[in-house]
Amino acid sequence: MATKRVALFFGSFNPVHVGHMVIATWAVEYGNVDALWFVPSPQNPLKERSGLLPFHHRIQMLRLAVADDRRFRVSDIESRLSVPSYTAETLAHLHEKYPDTEFALVMGGDNLVTFHKWKNHNYIIDRHRIIVYSRPGQGPTAFDGHANVQFIDAPQMAISSTAIREMVADNRDVRHLMPPAAWSYLDEMNLFRRQ
Repeated sequence: MATKRVALFFGSFNPVHVGHMVIATWAVEYGNVDALWFVPSPQNPLKERSGLLPFHHRIQMLRLAVADDRRFRVSDIESRLSVPSYTAETLAHLHEKYPDTEFALVMGGDNLVTFHKWKNHNYIIDRHRIIVYSRPGQGPTAFDGHANVQFIDAPQMAISSTAIREMVADNRDVRHLMPPAAWSYLDEMNLFRRQ
């Protein structure tokens, strides 16, 4: 059986937005992979937890966002691992569960700049391809010439989950900044609105 190649797109997805979907599309179309799995993190060890929606809301919005696209899948693996979750540990669990799958990581150039701070970063980069999309203002990194680092020319969008949360809190309309089904869920559940 041929090895399946899967790109893993880690993040808080708090909430998922069209920028995430554009990156995922470019990664699966230009990253030499068969599929892309979104891997929402219960808590990113390098980020503050404040303002983070409960995991079940974030994963439900992701599932709604990708429901009609066979290229994409949502994995809840990090909800079953210790918190905070570290990418190297998640990869070890995925390799155990899917031994015939070759995993690559999708990350922004800003994450590649700080990649040396990740737990077991050498294990990750030596055994996995890293598909990197550029971020505004990104400079060179120590990993730019690494054989396992592949840059994709995904469109840069000045949109963020933080901006969406602030807009919703200010009662602004964000429906066109998110996948429609995810936005409907956010709206129906009254998420991020000031009480």
